[in-house]
Amino acid sequence: MKLSFTVLLVMCSAWVFGQNGTLKGKVTTNDGKPAEFVNVIIKGANRGAVADIDGNYQIGNVKPGEYVAQVSFIGLKAETKKFSIKADETVTLDFEMEISANQLQEVVVSANPSKYVTDYPSISLRLKTPLLEVPQNIQVVTRQVIQDQQIFDMLEGVTRNVSGATRVEHWDTYAQINMRGSRIAAFRNGMNVQSTWGPLAEDMSMVERVEFVKGPAGFMLANGEPSGFYNVVTKKPTGINKGEANMTVGSFNTYRTALDFDGKLSQDGKVLYRLNLMGQTKGSHRDYEFNNRISIAPVLKFQFTPNTSLTAEYTYQFNQMSVIGSNYAFSKKGMADLPVNFTTAEPNMDPSNINDNTLFLSLAHSLNDNWKLTGQLAYMKYSQIGQSIWPSGFSANGDTLIRGASIWDVLGITKVGQFFVNGDVKTGPVNHRILGGLDMGQKDFYHDWAQGGAYSGPAGFNIYNPVYGTVPASAYPKYDRSLSLRQRGVYYAQSYAAIYLQDELRFFEDKLRLTLAGRYTNAQDSDPYSGIGKAEKFTPRVGLSYSINKNTSVYAVFDEAFVPQAGATFQGKSFDPITGNNKEIGIKREWLGGLWSTSVSAYNITKNNVLTADPNNQYFSIQLGQTQVKGIEFDLRGQIMHGLDLTLNYAYTDGKVTKDTEEKNVGVQIPGTSKNVANAWLSYKATNGALKGFGVSLGGQFIAGRSSWYVFDGSKQGLPNYFKMDGAVSYQANKFAVALNVNNITNAYLYMGAFYDWSQFYYWQTEAKRNLRLSINYKF
Repeated sequence: MKLSFTVLLVMCSAWVFGQNGTLKGKVTTNDGKPAEFVNVIIKGANRGAVADIDGNYQIGNVKPGEYVAQVSFIGLKAETKKFSIKADETVTLDFEMEISANQLQEVVVSANPSKYVTDYPSISLRLKTPLLEVPQNIQVVTRQVIQDQQIFDMLEGVTRNVSGATRVEHWDTYAQINMRGSRIAAFRNGMNVQSTWGPLAEDMSMVERVEFVKGPAGFMLANGEPSGFYNVVTKKPTGINKGEANMTVGSFNTYRTALDFDGKLSQDGKVLYRLNLMGQTKGSHRDYEFNNRISIAPVLKFQFTPNTSLTAEYTYQFNQMSVIGSNYAFSKKGMADLPVNFTTAEPNMDPSNINDNTLFLSLAHSLNDNWKLTGQLAYMKYSQIGQSIWPSGFSANGDTLIRGASIWDVLGITKVGQFFVNGDVKTGPVNHRILGGLDMGQKDFYHDWAQGGAYSGPAGFNIYNPVYGTVPASAYPKYDRSLSLRQRGVYYAQSYAAIYLQDELRFFEDKLRLTLAGRYTNAQDSDPYSGIGKAEKFTPRVGLSYSINKNTSVYAVFDEAFVPQAGATFQGKSFDPITGNNKEIGIKREWLGGLWSTSVSAYNITKNNVLTADPNNQYFSIQLGQTQVKGIEFDLRGQIMHGLDLTLNYAYTDGKVTKDTEEKNVGVQIPGTSKNVANAWLSYKATNGALKGFGVSLGGQFIAGRSSWYVFDGSKQGLPNYFKMDGAVSYQANKFAVALNVNNITNAYLYMGAFYDWSQFYYWQTEAKRNLRLSINYKF
């Protein structure tokens, strides 16, 4: 590996004949504070960057000539400066931006013309390279998209904005999202927060953006599925004194208020804050179902010196919801033969209470203009006290359901530590962009689902003529919580430690970029069934990206994945770790000076040791052997014309079992995959004339070739095609805005589910029919 790296470096260095210039500098506000996240663009060159947390920016590959650089950010007065640059020259251009009270007090429709597009990944992804040049498919759902679509949490329509991503039914406490053939991991601010039944779905009131990273990226963040992960980026202080209030009412007795406060705690700007508050009471289209939430998310940033900062972020989410599992319907005859509001819950059942506490600490220090060191620590505690409902079967006639309930208490504690360094160096004519670090984590989980029993009421429960309110409290199972959950629960644990290194070599005036990376991971899993299992693996990564011109790049990447798996088969054999690789090619292009962007990718993922439900032993899993997923993905997002924004995507996914101990499964579609997924969201807002401020939006989602995620018999896993249409009308005037969103405009019966092989019945989850949300927003 070292010899190949050296030979390749020498060969490529010999090919380089010249270098373009580099523009760099620092952006501050007129009070001396670094201007974080400010956009810096070079007019006419289609080059740009985003200032980091210290206000520093750098734009490479600038051709010799004379230009105008502009810095802009909502709430700050835009500044421009002229400069000239020569070959191999580095020009330093600093900016001081004036805080504009007028701009803060107004919402100008055209202030952010590319509100659906972003050029760079978040800092939490650790990449300093623009998305156009990264040899990987990364799609970003911006804050503006989330607001336009009135998305409350990760359980709702975030996935419609990304090609090939679909939400799969399960308990409504966390988001199970599938992409490229498997469930993708959940990350928050660059840290893996996923557990078996978690984390609690993030409320969007505290979210700045959601990034979908496709393909293996374990070298960058943590052990991960070869299909990818999603990264929720929470709001951080900007240093601008501003605020926002939002109130929403809607169908099913929905009442919601969210507040966002942002500003300085010290006059010198060395202590900044961000505080997001949210309270919600929300019913459902199903009777006796509700979801009441509170979230509190304070963030403090201490700017000790111009080069050193500490950010402390605490998030508390409380969720009181109806009994878990009330969102399922059941039948012996088939799916969708019951009304959309059917439930097996009763009005006198105790709710489930979830407390989710998270603490993030991030210390960043710039060693010099080229090197930066970052340390991150996270502590997460998830506590769930409640119960779930699930039937044990039907009577002989198939009409009477034997309902049941069981305790469902969970305690999860996750600790993560990450230290990494970013740097830029130059060896001869070759520029190197270095990323290296240490990644460690410990996850401990305690689950108690072992207590329970049946409840049916005086005359049973006829699903075709349900009668509610007849089950006395004495008929429900009684749970013994005299011992702590640590003492009575089943204990699972996972720990890992890894080191990684990546070098992005940039040749030919940065037009050609070769990425060489590797990660060594040592992991350990334990559970009471299979004991302690250990695994270790080195996973390499090679990526190549080439800029055909300033707007277009092509890329190819090969990388591997490694995911330890806890547990064992019914026979007691421990599960082997998931291993896999991804081969991918793609093309990316920006249009109209970056106002909209497109990407097309084709990939082939091979995945070994995949788990699926054991059809013969309830609560157990089996390992399939090998699956292969091939697919093509297309994403378009941005401003097509003035005032008209579009998100459009399509994915073709062909996932099949290629090796299995049971030959009957070979060639069967992978559970939870959909062969064709297409999404569109079109939003228009008038920017002048008599209709100035008025807007209209319309979106649709179509899914064909759906496979249920649970069953794996190859015969009863298919689901019908899915089509949903949503829309909105809005009005915005200065600091006030109002919007009415209509979901499921066609009033369709939408559902997802499976055949439950163990009990020989069908189960499914319905979505709400036509429903409304009306919101008002005020910025101050």
